[in-house]
Amino acid sequence: MPLVVPGIQSKDNSSSEDWSNKLMGKKLGDAHDNMTFAKQDLPKEHRVVKPDSMSTMDFKPERLNIHVAEDGTVTNVKYG
Repeated sequence: MPLVVPGIQSKDNSSSEDWSNKLMGKKLGDAHDNMTFAKQDLPKEHRVVKPDSMSTMDFKPERLNIHVAEDGTVTNVKYG
């Protein structure tokens, strides 16, 4: 079984830094433009974490966690 290091690599060979570069400062939407990233292009294993929302503390190295601000702008991206 291959070793998967969270934040370094994932199943699709994208690191959280790669996703951070793609998503930081953008909003999630239906289509791409200068300020929006299309939701359908996110990895299968992902979740969007809104401020003050509850989420489980289970650790899944292949899951991309996308933290957004009140206005929906991406503020943090990490695997786990």
